[in-house]
Amino acid sequence: MSRTHSRSALLAGGILVLLLLTAASCDDHDTGVRLGTATVGTVGEIVEAPGSVTARTAATLTAPAAGTLADLRVESGDRVAKGDVLAVLDSPELRRRRDAARKALAQAPSGGGAPTGGTAAFTQVRRTTDEQAAQAFELALEAADQIADPRLREVMRRQVDAARKQYRAASAAADAAVRAVQHGVASLSEAVSSLSAAQRLQAQQAYDLADAAVDALTLKAPVSGVVQLGGPASDPAGGGLSALLSDGAESVRNPTAGVDPAVAEGAYVAPGTPVLTVVDVGRLGLAAEVDETDVLLVKPGVAADVELDAATGATYPATVRSVDLLPVTSARGGVSYRVRLDLGEGAYTDGSGAAPTPRPGMSAVVRLRVRQADAAVTVPASAVVSVDGRDTVWAVQDGHYRSIPVRLGVRGEDTVQVVSGVTAGQRIVVAGTDRVENGAGAP
Repeated sequence: MSRTHSRSALLAGGILVLLLLTAASCDDHDTGVRLGTATVGTVGEIVEAPGSVTARTAATLTAPAAGTLADLRVESGDRVAKGDVLAVLDSPELRRRRDAARKALAQAPSGGGAPTGGTAAFTQVRRTTDEQAAQAFELALEAADQIADPRLREVMRRQVDAARKQYRAASAAADAAVRAVQHGVASLSEAVSSLSAAQRLQAQQAYDLADAAVDALTLKAPVSGVVQLGGPASDPAGGGLSALLSDGAESVRNPTAGVDPAVAEGAYVAPGTPVLTVVDVGRLGLAAEVDETDVLLVKPGVAADVELDAATGATYPATVRSVDLLPVTSARGGVSYRVRLDLGEGAYTDGSGAAPTPRPGMSAVVRLRVRQADAAVTVPASAVVSVDGRDTVWAVQDGHYRSIPVRLGVRGEDTVQVVSGVTAGQRIVVAGTDRVENGAGAP
C-alpha cells in the first residue's frame, strides 16, 4: 500500500520536474520573434479622408425689393418642381414705378407736334429723354441684382443691356436728325419723327423693365428639390451647409435666440432678405479633403466606402467624380485637395436593411480604394522595416536571418505587395524584427 503511494508520488514528482524543465526551455527560446510566410493574394490600398455630404445644388430666393410677403405657398420639407410658384411678394414701390411707366407710355408722342424753340428745344428734349432712359436702366439693373436665381438674374440683365443698346441707337438717330436740320440737309418733320421714336422707345422700355421687376416679385423654384424656409443657417466656421448653399445665398445673420428666423406670411422684407431655399437632393454627393501626400493616387472613377457619423453601422458606396486642381488648407493645418464624389444608397453592415438617406452637411469618413494588386506576393505590413532608408524584410535563408531590401507596390492596411526581393513561400519575420541580427541562427 505504502509502496504504491510512493510510486505514485515519485511519478507525480517526475512529471512536475519535466513540466518545469519544459517551461524553462521555452523561456530560454522565447525571443519574441515570430515567423511567417510570404503568400500570394490580393492587396488593396486605402486612402482615408474626412468629408461631408453635399447636395447637387441649392438656391436661396431673396426679396428683390422692399415690401411684404403677401403669399407663402410652401412649408419647410415640401418637395417642389422647377418653375413652381413658391411665394408672392408685394412691393408698393415697384408697383408705383410700373404705374408711372404705364402712364408715361400712354402719354408718349405719336410722331406729331414739334417742341417750340427750334433745334435748341429739340436738343433739350433729347437730353431729358436720355436722362429718363438712363434712370430707368439703372433702376432695372438694381432690381435684377436682387434676384437670387442666377439664370433669371442673367436674363433680366441681358434684357436691360439689349434695351440700352436699342435706345442708344434711337437716341443717336434723333441727334443726327437734329444736326441735319441745323445744317439744312433735312426737314423739321424728319427730326420730329426721329425724336418721337426715341421718346416712345424710352417709354416702352421703361414700362417693360418695370413690369419685369414686378414679375420678379413672384418667386419660382429655380430647381426641383426640397424647400427650407429662410436662408441657410449661419456658420461661424464658414463651412458645412453655409458653404454648400453658396449660389446666390445669404446667411441669416445674428438671429434672435428663440425666434424663428424664417419670414412669416405678411411680414415685412427688406431687399435681399432670404425668403426660402430650394435644395436639390436628387443626387447627393461628397466633398472630401485628401492630403497632398495621397492626392496623386486619386483619379476620377476611383471607388470608395463611406461611413457617416450620423448612421452608425452603415456604409455607403461612392465614386470619385473630380479632383480639384488648386489646394485648400486642411483642418489639420496642412495642404489638401478637395475631391468630389457621387454618393450611392447605403446599407447596414449587419444586413438589417437599407441605411437612411443622408442630409447635406453631415460629416463623413471616406475610404478611397486607390489601388489594387491581384495575384501579388504579399507580406504583413509589420514585416517591412526601414534599414538605412530602404524598405527591408528579414527572411530566413539557410537557417540564418538575412536582411533583404525589397521594392513595395500596393500598400494595404494590414498587408503590402512585394514587387521584388521576396518570393512566395519564403519564411520571413513578421514580429520582433528589432530583436533579429543579420546572420543569427533561425529556428
